[in-house]
Amino acid sequence: MDDELFVAFEAPTENQQAVLRYFDEAPLTYDVLHTGEQSVLLQYEMPVIPPPIHAVLASGNLVQFPLTLRDGWITFDLTTSHERLSRLKAEFEDAGFTYEVVSVTQSTQPTDLLTDRQRRFMIEALQRGYYDSPRECSLTDLAAGLDVGKSTVSRVLHNAEEKIIKKFFAEPIE
Repeated sequence: MDDELFVAFEAPTENQQAVLRYFDEAPLTYDVLHTGEQSVLLQYEMPVIPPPIHAVLASGNLVQFPLTLRDGWITFDLTTSHERLSRLKAEFEDAGFTYEVVSVTQSTQPTDLLTDRQRRFMIEALQRGYYDSPRECSLTDLAAGLDVGKSTVSRVLHNAEEKIIKKFFAEPIE
């Protein structure tokens, strides 16, 4: 919310009563959503957004829950752009936080790489055996099956292959 943080808190513990005693002594109200043999789930409102979470929000990011607090460190996963990750770094540094980026991975959905037409041509080529060794289907056969000219199939496949190969070897696609 604007100046408050609405929190769902799950504590993996066999001693739910200790967690509830802690929340009873805290200056906030809470609701117990669930208790089980191995955990307790609570919800509450914090009157102030903690500075690390405020920095994440100010950078235009949303953390993926759950957050883990262990030995004074908050650990979380974040899906973001390079630009927003840079803004988060700046927010943390401006606030004087010590932070560590454990890993950065880049993910591209294969469906986002090719146009619909390129994907359709590639699937047809794969299904007909164009990429098999030895080839089960020629470029002429593929063109006839797609009801287009041989040069069109060649050009569309070449452009799709270029994107796939450059992405595989992490070269920028222009």
